[in-house]
Amino acid sequence: MPRYSVRLSYNGSAFCGWQIQNNAVSVQEELEKALSTLCREQVQVSGAGRTDTGVNAINYIAHFDLLNTPSMTAAQLCYKLNAILPKEICIHEIKETAPDFHARFDAISRQYHYFIHFNKDPFCSSFSYLSRTPLDIEAMNTGARFLLGTHDFSCFEKVGGGNATSICTVMEASWRTYTPAHVAVTGFPYREGDYIVFTIKANRFLRNMVRAIVGSLLEVGRGKRSPKWIGELISKGNRSDAGMSVPGNALFFSGAAYENKNLDELG
Repeated sequence: MPRYSVRLSYNGSAFCGWQIQNNAVSVQEELEKALSTLCREQVQVSGAGRTDTGVNAINYIAHFDLLNTPSMTAAQLCYKLNAILPKEICIHEIKETAPDFHARFDAISRQYHYFIHFNKDPFCSSFSYLSRTPLDIEAMNTGARFLLGTHDFSCFEKVGGGNATSICTVMEASWRTYTPAHVAVTGFPYREGDYIVFTIKANRFLRNMVRAIVGSLLEVGRGKRSPKWIGELISKGNRSDAGMSVPGNALFFSGAAYENKNLDELG
């Protein structure tokens, strides 16, 4: 039974997230339907992790098995998938992989980015959060350092998330300024520091965890809380004490790493 890895990207605005839901359209459902149609057998797909409603993904990894060897090559299957999938989903590559490879359980880390801008910009509003107040990036980075290491992150977990454990190991958490492509290429007017991005990498994430972390760090950036408050939240483990969850449209799943492999080598 051949197993295949898939590298894809998706615009999450049209979906309830990655995972199949009873009464909403998901990325996993669309991919399974398309593969089942093309391969003429029932295909189930497993992904690197669950993303929330509206959250986007770039270079997301999934895998699937086929009972029968397909009549088309992996490249042909990739081409035909892109032809019938919704425009919000793009398949970059499909390749045969080890029979025991698992997109979720073999991942040793995952990475997310969250984008924020400070002035009205019609060209990034769909994928970036507009902050109408200035933010102290230095204070937010000080607060973000409390996230590093292995902790119980239940204070940032959606109530009823259903995880067996709330313990995660965060390897990276930091804010920086960046210049969007439309600014760099076209000369769209901006001021230095108009665009910032948060990067976080961990071995695993809880439901709603990144959005709750960003919302809490914004409280620090606005001067409503001190940076050490983030450490206090982690110690208390109470979701109701943390900040509001920020919108999902500005959040991107942006990478996964596997034993002795990075995401690009899998796709």
